[in-house]
Amino acid sequence: MTRQMTGAEMVVQALIDQGVEHVFGYPGGAVLPIYDELFQQDKLKHILVRHEQGAGHAAEGYARSTGKPGVMLVTSGPGATNAVTPLADAMLDSIPLVCLSGQVPTALIGNDAFQECDTVGITRPCTKHNWLVRDIADLPRILHEAFYVATSGRPGPVVVDIPKDVQFATGTYEGPKPSMSHTSYKPQVKGDLASIKMAVEMMANAKKPVLYTGGGVINSGPEATQLLRELVSLTGFPITSTLMGLGAYPASGDNWVGMLGMHGTYEANMVMHDCDLMVCIGARFDDRITGRTDAFSPGSKKIHIDIDPSSINKNIQVDLPIVGDVGNVMDDIVRLWRSSAVEQDKQALKSWWAQIKGWQARNCLAYTANDDVIMPQYAIQRLYELTKDRDTYITTEVGQHQMWAAQFYGFDEPNRWMTSGGLGTMGYGLPAALGVQVAHPNSLVIDIAGDASVLMTMQEMSTAIQYRMPIKIFILNNQYMGMVRQWQQLLHGNRLSESYTEALPDFVKLAEAYGGRGIRCEKPSELDAAIQEMIDCDEPVLFDCRVANLTNCFPMIPSGKAHNEMLLPDEANDEAIENAIGEDGKMLV
Repeated sequence: MTRQMTGAEMVVQALIDQGVEHVFGYPGGAVLPIYDELFQQDKLKHILVRHEQGAGHAAEGYARSTGKPGVMLVTSGPGATNAVTPLADAMLDSIPLVCLSGQVPTALIGNDAFQECDTVGITRPCTKHNWLVRDIADLPRILHEAFYVATSGRPGPVVVDIPKDVQFATGTYEGPKPSMSHTSYKPQVKGDLASIKMAVEMMANAKKPVLYTGGGVINSGPEATQLLRELVSLTGFPITSTLMGLGAYPASGDNWVGMLGMHGTYEANMVMHDCDLMVCIGARFDDRITGRTDAFSPGSKKIHIDIDPSSINKNIQVDLPIVGDVGNVMDDIVRLWRSSAVEQDKQALKSWWAQIKGWQARNCLAYTANDDVIMPQYAIQRLYELTKDRDTYITTEVGQHQMWAAQFYGFDEPNRWMTSGGLGTMGYGLPAALGVQVAHPNSLVIDIAGDASVLMTMQEMSTAIQYRMPIKIFILNNQYMGMVRQWQQLLHGNRLSESYTEALPDFVKLAEAYGGRGIRCEKPSELDAAIQEMIDCDEPVLFDCRVANLTNCFPMIPSGKAHNEMLLPDEANDEAIENAIGEDGKMLV
């Protein structure tokens, strides 16, 4: 279909043609023509946020919980610069995000016009690709291309910067082509069959194997998560996951050994250290996973399956790289495993599992309960028990509460866990919860938050009230920037520089000021009833859960240490901490 329309009309029509139903944004002078077109139609719903960073995180939450691209709309200048944080966040966590930004008229570009900035230059390092549309004739093609680039290959954010005069101009609109392609961007989705056969052979011969999975499995779609579960069942291998991969394999599954990495379980990290074969599926060997790279899994062969060739051998040298969509590659592995009647060393695998059971017996997530004060771990455990049988989605902010949520809230399905992994963005969880609630209006959406993080985007409570989104903000309130304080204790002689918040708001009154519900709980004996009250409430809730102030998050791999040098809760005494610190008083790096 082709017809004449203005650039602003093209933007709206392209979004509709791409199957977009919701746009998160904030108006301004450079995008008023687009907002005028949004006003005159009823197919797209616009969600008015209170800050452009909120728009981006909401779009991320929408994308992560649905598998569809999230869309944000911002004005020029500060509108675009406020979008940089969610764009960088989406880039590191491989979230498909389409950001449409307004720009000053083309004749004024470079003149330091009002609310002008070099949006393309600023966002180039934190997007897969970006475009400045100078000609109305290019606008339809670029809009459709933006969705193709954001969603194909390794997903990520893109920016389309549209000058105001291009929005007013008239041109010919053409809809998306059935088989969209890009001359210079053609990601490899099928793995090399010879390499896959070699991988099957290596897996069959392994005596101490592990599957190390990441967010790429979830990004590949529901078929990939089913194939992963089938692969675990066929091989009998233990499986661990990064923070971003939680839920791809069920936490209640027999072969699950927990999350790995800096705050992962003892058994997951020991499995990674002592294995003889590591099969990395859709993960990128980032520093929070590897610890000290020269001591990372020293005796293992490594297979790396990833759709992004730039991730191969970037941080860790591997023995067998396979570039391709992990769903396609796992489909081939499962097919070949079944057809070739693989013979494994069952006795070796049995011995490996016996060793793993010994590590699991350490109960590395144990903590000391207290009848007088709510322990943060206990708060997450009770939240999980009271919500696990519901249609629940969890978002988080960033810090100790995020790690406790990953450790104690068990995810059995993908796309139920939305968190900021790579960038570690405080303030992510509340607006992300908005995006999830928009996508799943009848579901229970909970942001597990910290008292410091949640204040960074608290203004989005106003958005929740306006659109009657009954999100629940479950705040583990310890009155500190908890992770900052923990590191100051371990690294800086317990000098707690600016990590204590002396002027926290009364979260109950704050919720009521916005027009929502506030709940406070300080006693373990009253926690279940308070959580149930929160669940039953049909409006936005700020839940002020007062937890122990100085609790540290363990297990923990000290920075620069190997996986087998973890600090466990029962070992995290002064001597153990001293051994983890160099002679100069700094953590070994």
